[in-house]
Amino acid sequence: MAGMAGMASAGVALVLQRVPVVPASTLGERLDVPGGRPPFPVVEPLALLLPRGLRRGSIVAVHGSLALLLALLAAATAQGVWAAVVGVGDLGVLAAAEAGVVVQRLALVPRPGLDPASVAAALLDGVGLVALAGTDRMPPGVRRSLAARARQRGSVLLPLGRWPGAEVELDCRVEAWYGAEAGYGRLRAREVVVRAAGRGAAARPRTARLLLPGPDGVVAQALPDLTPGIRAAG
Repeated sequence: MAGMAGMASAGVALVLQRVPVVPASTLGERLDVPGGRPPFPVVEPLALLLPRGLRRGSIVAVHGSLALLLALLAAATAQGVWAAVVGVGDLGVLAAAEAGVVVQRLALVPRPGLDPASVAAALLDGVGLVALAGTDRMPPGVRRSLAARARQRGSVLLPLGRWPGAEVELDCRVEAWYGAEAGYGRLRAREVVVRAAGRGAAARPRTARLLLPGPDGVVAQALPDLTPGIRAAG
């Protein structure tokens, strides 16, 4: 018996030697919640603002640009994630496709009726990214319920407006359009400044100067050698 116990102990020791040991402090960087799943990806230019991507179960508020919202959906839908946009009546499929969104995995609900929060809650049960307009007018209790649903389901809620307590707030400000030199020509790109701030890992504000859209329609980093054709007011 003693020999068998010794062999068992040796076997356990050999297995433990093969198990990689990492600091507990890095656990939050390697795993996401719920269920230890990784965050949804974002396209490279937006990684300047969201270096860890879109954390599952979180709320990321978007202000000032539907183009920024579409850029947030592009990488995830390209990897098979479904997305939905609720309450935006003027968002077209062509605009989404030009921004890099895989429209076969995009659900548009332009007129959700009198209770858009219920529509968004149902979508959060099975859709990875859910954008919702009109959140500024929602009662605090409704917002708390939606936040809890997103957290439980591991989806990301993207309010198009202010959301107290959002993990990340993305503010987009237009700087200039490019392409209409000397008063004529085609507009080719729009330069914006996007600021990301929030709580937790996003407590330190980040700012990025982007082309949204860029010359090929998708988001890109701003280039210093472009000559602005139209300077945005304000």
